[in-house]
Amino acid sequence: MTDFPPRQGYQLPTYPEQQSGYRTQGFATPVQDKLPQTFDIPPRRVLPIIFLPGIMGSNLRMSAERQQQMGKSNNIAWRPDNAIESAKLGMASARIRQLQLDFENTEVDEYDPANNPTGNPNETSTDRNGNVSVNFFYALNVGIDTPLLCDDPASASPRKSKDQKARERGWGEIYFDCYRTLLETCELELNTAFHYGFMNERWKQIVGVPPSVWQAHPQPPLEPLDRNTLKETVENIWFPVHAMGYNWLNTSAASARRLAQRINVLIKRYQDQGFQCEKVIVVTHSMGGLVARALIHPEMGNMKDKILGMVHGVMPAIGAGAAYKRMRCGFEDSFLSISPKVVGNNGNKVTAVLANAPGALELLPNQNYGNGWLQVTHNNQTLLSLPEYGDPYEEIYKLKDVWYGLIKNEWINPALILHAGFDRTIEMLEQTKKFHCDIAETYHELSYAHYGADPAKAAWYRVVWSLDGDTQFRDVRKLAILRDNKQGRLHVVAPPENRLTNHDCRALTAHLMPPTDSGDQTVPTHSSDHQLRSGKFKGIFRQTGYEHQDSYNNSKVLNSTLYCLIRIAQTMKWSK
Repeated sequence: MTDFPPRQGYQLPTYPEQQSGYRTQGFATPVQDKLPQTFDIPPRRVLPIIFLPGIMGSNLRMSAERQQQMGKSNNIAWRPDNAIESAKLGMASARIRQLQLDFENTEVDEYDPANNPTGNPNETSTDRNGNVSVNFFYALNVGIDTPLLCDDPASASPRKSKDQKARERGWGEIYFDCYRTLLETCELELNTAFHYGFMNERWKQIVGVPPSVWQAHPQPPLEPLDRNTLKETVENIWFPVHAMGYNWLNTSAASARRLAQRINVLIKRYQDQGFQCEKVIVVTHSMGGLVARALIHPEMGNMKDKILGMVHGVMPAIGAGAAYKRMRCGFEDSFLSISPKVVGNNGNKVTAVLANAPGALELLPNQNYGNGWLQVTHNNQTLLSLPEYGDPYEEIYKLKDVWYGLIKNEWINPALILHAGFDRTIEMLEQTKKFHCDIAETYHELSYAHYGADPAKAAWYRVVWSLDGDTQFRDVRKLAILRDNKQGRLHVVAPPENRLTNHDCRALTAHLMPPTDSGDQTVPTHSSDHQLRSGKFKGIFRQTGYEHQDSYNNSKVLNSTLYCLIRIAQTMKWSK
């Protein structure tokens, strides 16, 4: 399929599910029409590419009970491509956000046309995933054609569009507007690398090019890809690109177990269709990298033997200071994504969701992040630098009624959900700590990574509260919050027992300072570099020029990803 001769005629659809693609549907033409009818037979060997998105990158639906409780006409919990639903959630209160984004009452909104689990009798699963009638709200609209991802001709029965075929591969269950470039690029380039014996234009930008052009780190060294290696790797192999969402509110371990089931079903489905399918390759974005590491952990997904290799993009390998910042002060504005405003620009709205979401808590800086990343300064002096003893859970996250702590108790449970509250969040943090310990050294032996190391795209490695004012106090830890604008500006006072004099009763202003550390505006290079420091990766690309959410729209990222996929695929040892 990757190297086919010139031909003329009517292109008929390829149906991989019918006799391994050896069966198609033709049509009658006038007797004077001498053009042949042709179709592509897919290769027998199949090596699927599985993409795992980042946090907020998977569409979620809520349970029937929660939908009824909220009085909603559908069960959409999270679908950022849907402008109407996103606008509603963007204007919602903290209470509504907590109810709608509850990990115990949500699941991935998988494409299921047989059962139509939309919660709306007037909306089919196809409608939700891109039917023309809802194009204004959300359309899948795949923009490429390949031999196995193209519109069926009018003669086909049943007739499927390329959009429908892509939905069947999970493309509609993730934030498509954000990830379509990656999905389309991998599907197109891996399956049409050679046209009529000639290498296509995209691969000319990759073959023979030193990986340093895409900012590969010198260690471990990477050699340029040569034409013969590319041809031998893709020849007679089909690389179908699938997307698999996960419930980013729930634990990565729970997501890994569900993904393991889905990958096993996928492999068996190809085998039942007559193909030789033995392993998959996983590509991740952000939090998807943590889920992928859980996927190969023996006590979670236990899928190492089924995964040939992994490509990690902008993974917060040991957490990110932005997770602390956003719970306390809300998401920062972004021109590249609507997600921040939908999740919440204020700390109370974000906390109502994330303090009740064990998956989101796993993005906090963990024990491998190091000491001293949370700081308090006053008059150009650092008064506090935490953690001091390598345990951010005990020294920061689990503190109660401390002004610089992660969680404000009154923000946790505006919906008054039974069992929710500070104590339950502490239980989740204890689970998070164990998860961080469990996957600390878990990386696939055939892993590659790319991430931001850009001083111009500053991220929070260090999170700094700056105190302004002349008031003196005995212990910075014992200041009390007088007012909080929920966006990083506090007024704090020293209680009487914490004052040096009776005159020290005026409030101080505490500002959370903007980020100053290299990164991608979300994940600091300090965290991403854990992959480099681990010594377990086959290749590392430390890059500049892109923002976290938008990384897979960058040409350096796409080219390095394709390079890594070929390097992984060339190691495949087929059983026969």
